Amino acid sequence: MLTIRENYEAITEVNRSKFIATLVPMSAFDGLPKRLKTAHPKSSHVVYAYRHLNTHDQIVENSSDDGEPRGAAGTPILNVLRGEEAIECAVVIVRYFGGIKLGIGGMVRAYTLAAQKVIREADWHAYFKPITYAFESTYRDIQRTEYHLAQSGITQFERTFVAEGVRWSLSGSEDQIRHFCSLSNR
Repeated sequence: MLTIRENYEAITEVNRSKFIATLVPMSAFDGLPKRLKTAHPKSSHVVYAYRHLNTHDQIVENSSDDGEPRGAAGTPILNVLRGEEAIECAVVIVRYFGGIKLGIGGMVRAYTLAAQKVIREADWHAYFKPITYAFESTYRDIQRTEYHLAQSGITQFERTFVAEGVRWSLSGSEDQIRHFCSLSNR
């Protein structure tokens, strides 16, 4: 499975209709369709599809046609996400009607094309379920710990300075955490 870490945007035109596709991580999806509807008040539709893992590691999928004929907008976007084995991300497409009716088949092709275009723009990464690891160190071990974090490829961490030393909370893949522990002998 693959995922992204930042937002991407691509514009596609089909028979004078304009499709503005935005690909975002799930952390940025909440409320995005509403914000895009507000930002594009003259748009005809704001459709979306997403895939993410729930707490039981089950894939949850959803899509919205936002007034387009049923299955002609959200489902094609979702199928593109499935085909790419994308997870923890969403595609939201703003459509400006260009005056020419596309028909259901034409809409399916147009939304598919718009989703594929934004997906090609993205920098994809292998998805891993993050694991949290916590430990404490002394103040003099801060630089060595940061070096071991860099060597392990761990970029997400927090540290809290307390009277006894430093409390660390790391987030990374199981392999990254294991590698860090082997370097620092924790």
